[in-house]
Amino acid sequence: MVTINPKYIVDDKGDKTAAVLTMKEYHLLIKCLEDLEDILEMDSAVETETDFRDYQEIRSDLKKEGKLHGHENNRNST
Repeated sequence: MVTINPKYIVDDKGDKTAAVLTMKEYHLLIKCLEDLEDILEMDSAVETETDFRDYQEIRSDLKKEGKLHGHENNRNST
């Protein structure tokens, strides 16, 4: 869990109108939000994807299209 200690700006009535964070707290909060966004996007992709392809099938297709070249062993035995 992220721990932040905001300082508050209040109006004449004592109502909080803004919060002030240290830069360290701000950057930590932004990083957490970005991580959460990535997680939500991944969850959404997994939920909506219905057809996953096998790695070997993809590799074979890329070779056929000339986009992936095999690494043949060209060693000479001595």
